[in-house]
Amino acid sequence: MLNSKLSGSNLINSTWWIIKSVLFEELLFRGALLYILIKKLGPRWGCLLSAGAFGIYHWFSYGAFGNPMQMLIILLMTGLFGWVLAKAYDVTRSLYLPVALHLGWNIVNILLFSNGPLGAQLLVRANDNQAQGLVSLLIFLFQMLALPLFGYLYIRKYGHSSP
Repeated sequence: MLNSKLSGSNLINSTWWIIKSVLFEELLFRGALLYILIKKLGPRWGCLLSAGAFGIYHWFSYGAFGNPMQMLIILLMTGLFGWVLAKAYDVTRSLYLPVALHLGWNIVNILLFSNGPLGAQLLVRANDNQAQGLVSLLIFLFQMLALPLFGYLYIRKYGHSSP
């Protein structure tokens, strides 16, 4: 359901917050850390370590530190996505594709579907019904795997191999 309480200034402020957070994370994890790791350890280990650091960083940004199950889920979800972003950097040697993928994901997830630290944004739940059982599991797995899988397939098809 469309959020009738969302103002234009809130929408602009939320969009600006998302842009700043994505640029901060991409400059840190792909622009600096991954660049150094690839130079020192090569692309395979660089991408894996950068992805792991990205996942661990999100323990703190999601406020999950101390809850082992939540920490594991966040590490898997954000770490897998971080690996795709790292591979995007590795094959293009540019931050454009990782920034675009990350920005697209955050805009859809945070701004469109109101999942994240900014609270109610464009779309809000119309009722309190929650998916249960197998449906809930399938939704969770789709959220966890869809973007990394599509991102990886895109990179494999259109990316250039690293030098």
